[in-house]
Amino acid sequence: MNITEMQQKILELKKEKDFCILAHVYENREIVEIADYIGDSFGLSQQAAKAPNKNILMCGVRFMAETVKLLSPDKNVYLSNPVAGCPMAEQLDVELLRELKKQKPDHTVVAYINTTAELKTECDVCVTSASALEIVRKIDNDKIIFIPDINLGQFVQANIPEKSFKFFHGGCPTHAKMTKKDVEAARAAHPDALFLVHPECTPAVTEGADFVGSTTGIMNFAKKSEAKEFIIGTENSIVTHLQFDCPDKRFYPLSKDCVCNNMRVTTLPDVLACLNGEGEEITLSPEVMEKAKGCIDEMLRLG
Repeated sequence: MNITEMQQKILELKKEKDFCILAHVYENREIVEIADYIGDSFGLSQQAAKAPNKNILMCGVRFMAETVKLLSPDKNVYLSNPVAGCPMAEQLDVELLRELKKQKPDHTVVAYINTTAELKTECDVCVTSASALEIVRKIDNDKIIFIPDINLGQFVQANIPEKSFKFFHGGCPTHAKMTKKDVEAARAAHPDALFLVHPECTPAVTEGADFVGSTTGIMNFAKKSEAKEFIIGTENSIVTHLQFDCPDKRFYPLSKDCVCNNMRVTTLPDVLACLNGEGEEITLSPEVMEKAKGCIDEMLRLG
């Protein structure tokens, strides 16, 4: 089978077997093209909850599939490649978080959506990169434990200086690869380009950016902007997708090394195999389902 033939087979099978396919925007182009919904992790979870299909296939990483299950408990949720994980989501375990909470009992625990379902059971409220500022501003407490991404946490802290923060020193290793030198080199090579960056990058990278926001926020900004050139400070698949979507504009990666191997591990043959019954179904205990859903519900209440 070539790519086109495999895509066609997947489109036939998903209709036949009542599957909704979700693809995170960091996935390769051939996977994005066969998805029903494309976007950031939480947005995909919300789309899955609205979809009429009884089966959901996540082309992304494990925590994303878990979040889909939390929002769609009555649906069958599958992860297209079982080894697709997220290093940031796995950096902090429940025991360590409980110890942090003991040290700061008067703090509200804010969890980035990039956390495991088990870790969310110990948190008060969830945030996404798009909603973090709004949610943290609305929390009725000026003392915050922010986990696990210190870079997103420091971005929030810089914009909400009236609150105090305790951080866990975790983060996205892919975004952490980008440096101030990369910014200087890209700016010098493309002086007319706007610089769009994800808040998972270090403060040295985000400071001075023309736009800081979520992945879909970056994409929407670039599509709507009248500018013709952009430096993209997030996973390099976004450069590819934007170039397809906006052929009249030019997009440049901030760093050739900003590639998430966990996202790239999922292939089109994985999707086909899953539709043929070989995928991993995501299951969570009733206790985890109830407790983890609580911090997501609180995010929705605040935001």
